[in-house]
Amino acid sequence: MNKTALITGASTGIGKELAIIHAQKGGDLVIVARRLDKLESLKQELEEKFSVKVMIIAKDLSNPDSPKEIYEQIKNAGVTIDYLINNAGFGGLGKFYERNWKDDFTMINLNIVALTALTRFFLPEFVKRNSGKILNVSSTASFMPGPLQAVYYATKAYVTFFSNAIAEELHDTNITVTNLMPGATETEFGKVSGMDKTAMFKNAFSAKGVAEDAYKGMIKGKLDVISGVSFGQKMMFGMLPFLPKKFKLKTIRKMQEV
Repeated sequence: MNKTALITGASTGIGKELAIIHAQKGGDLVIVARRLDKLESLKQELEEKFSVKVMIIAKDLSNPDSPKEIYEQIKNAGVTIDYLINNAGFGGLGKFYERNWKDDFTMINLNIVALTALTRFFLPEFVKRNSGKILNVSSTASFMPGPLQAVYYATKAYVTFFSNAIAEELHDTNITVTNLMPGATETEFGKVSGMDKTAMFKNAFSAKGVAEDAYKGMIKGKLDVISGVSFGQKMMFGMLPFLPKKFKLKTIRKMQEV
């Protein structure tokens, strides 16, 4: 039986690659993003190549009403979601007190509120069926505070801790919650956030590779998946708890200066 995956932020980057991987495996899809033209193009590509069913929903998830509207639209269409993949998100570079508050408020709504709301809407159905998988896209940014991306790093810390917490709440079910923590990845995120000009994005990893790691981890029911990072970066993450906080803050700030 085909598994249907709901993927947010599916028009580009990791979300698009996840949609392709799922379709390759014969799974049907509900793909969500703001840009209808990109969704229509992806729908046509996936249906023609893989003979799967693709439902498209063009919504701006930074609108607090969007998660409920998406849930109701899917229910009204009689579609059952087996995999919930909360991928949509964005960042922004700059000092917090200088950044446009509307941009950061929108970031919080998208990165935190929409992800949490969609999880809350669909999870009771997963529990009722005692089946389902959730993949939440966080970031290696969730390991530490992020000077010059204060709000973004904080939103991703929320995603990581929220995902891990509900995973444990579901320990006695057949439902899994996987937290993806990618490093610098070749997506539109870098351009939108301004990070593509920083040292941190000098050797960004491919969205396809990160998506492959994420999908495999989700299917296996892993708690955390770290992808798109070098061996040296993995070593650094392991050392973080033992480094002085002021040193970490200064290092992150310098890495993000343009």
